[in-house]
Amino acid sequence: MRTIRSIQDVVDWGLCIGCGACFYACAKGSVRLTDVASLGIRPRFDRAACANCNECLDFCPGFFLDASLGAEESGDSYDHHPLVGRSLEVWEGYARDGELRHRASSGGVLSALASYCLEREGMSLVLHTGMHPTRPWMNQTVVSRSRHDVLAHCGSRYAPASPCDGLASIEQSERPCVFIGKPCDAAAVSRLRRKRPGLDEKLGLVLTFFCAGTPCTQGTLDLLRRMEIPQEAVRHIRYRGNGWPGTFTVRYGDAGLEKTLTYEESWGVLEKYRKSFRCHLCPDGLGELADLSSGDAWHRYPGERDRGRSLVIIRTPRGRETIRKAAEAGYLALAPSSAAQVVAAQGLVKRRSEIFGRQLAMKALLVPTPRFSGFELARSWRGASPSAQLRSVLGTVKRLLARGLWHRNPIAADRSDPRQGRPVPE
Repeated sequence: MRTIRSIQDVVDWGLCIGCGACFYACAKGSVRLTDVASLGIRPRFDRAACANCNECLDFCPGFFLDASLGAEESGDSYDHHPLVGRSLEVWEGYARDGELRHRASSGGVLSALASYCLEREGMSLVLHTGMHPTRPWMNQTVVSRSRHDVLAHCGSRYAPASPCDGLASIEQSERPCVFIGKPCDAAAVSRLRRKRPGLDEKLGLVLTFFCAGTPCTQGTLDLLRRMEIPQEAVRHIRYRGNGWPGTFTVRYGDAGLEKTLTYEESWGVLEKYRKSFRCHLCPDGLGELADLSSGDAWHRYPGERDRGRSLVIIRTPRGRETIRKAAEAGYLALAPSSAAQVVAAQGLVKRRSEIFGRQLAMKALLVPTPRFSGFELARSWRGASPSAQLRSVLGTVKRLLARGLWHRNPIAADRSDPRQGRPVPE
């Protein structure tokens, strides 16, 4: 029987999502990260040092997710929606800081909360993702300590990111900190904090954004070719922002020339480069394992010509307390919303109704499946139409066979670029 027995199995069976948690957690320094252009960020292991060590499986989100972790210590009454998950409250709003709202993605809620935590809560830093300074088509983990820093790094980055590789910055800080990452990154953090009390103590707030899957680096490189911009000439890439939903903007050449594509044009290309198979299995695109999650209020676009508006799902009492205090302090404008509005705004929620069928296809081909607990996947799948159920199974069989994922698929060493694997100096 094919099963996942080690972290190397997770990588070889296409279940790694490149969060960087194994890099951070390895006390032996036996993990390094690489960016495989056609897949995403992947770890490489010292086989001798890792041969008898399976500690990474305890927190690897490619292998295991448990939706109950965020609520298990709270006595609060949660609402449950089969496609949205548990929530304490749902809001719609935007950052009151006009510059931040304009430059950030959608309404800039996460950036406004990060600024609030630094300025009013006395938190030490924000660990998140920003553009690589010398390879703008790539991301790197960054530390922000001020509104200016947050503003410099705000906006979506539709390329691989591994923010968990910098968790040591939080664990070693003198005061609580903010972590911002993808839902899978937040899932890794939710398990790591239970293993490392020092990290748990310094995690002041865990934020995430709605995620439909991460395009690999090759997507951005091919988009540059379509725009006829030489890779070596690129100085800056912005995927969104400066309006809602913003434009894909490339600054290039010594003269600072710019070319742009609309959001629809750029994402229409990039979404085809979501090559990580694990992304297609994700039951948690809305970030149940963070304190709160946020994403575009697409049901308001484009008819109302809005400057940017976000939906916010409050997942924990800590998230609820923080967002209320931020609103009272003038950082956010909020109005009540609902899980039904999230479903109306976000097409990615329907993926949860397909995961159970995709796992059935994997089991039929004897492919190891990740363990997902508490996401009501069978219930969501039963609520889909028979034709949708059939597509979820047959489409996955086709994808597995076409990509050669019905067997182990080790990553070739010559297809990757090394990454630093830790936050850049400030």
